[in-house]
Amino acid sequence: MGKFEVKTSPKGVSFNLLASNGQVVATSQVYKTLRTAKIGIASVAKNAPVAAVEDQTVDGFEKKAMPKFEVYTDKAGKSRFRLKAKNGQIIAVGEAYETLKACLAGVESVKKNAVDAKIA
Repeated sequence: MGKFEVKTSPKGVSFNLLASNGQVVATSQVYKTLRTAKIGIASVAKNAPVAAVEDQTVDGFEKKAMPKFEVYTDKAGKSRFRLKAKNGQIIAVGEAYETLKACLAGVESVKKNAVDAKIA
């Protein structure tokens, strides 16, 4: 079972989604308050399990409806993903992965771990 780890800094409140092995699989934006960060956590838990995967690394990729994971290649040539809610807002992002396969495994980990993750 995964968990959401909440972190407070002078800039605000953010969270990481950790897999059952403790590995960070997704990170949030910085929110102004703990209350709004918890709303973000609830959005990830609700949207991640049902989100489609839009693979933007292929030419002519099929656009998916929200919520969705957008998988893309960054400027450094690494594979990344971002999770968008139904309203199109980015609610979580993944790290840079060396391969598309590893990135897609990260997406699956978020889908699996967000469902019943507790807040730590």
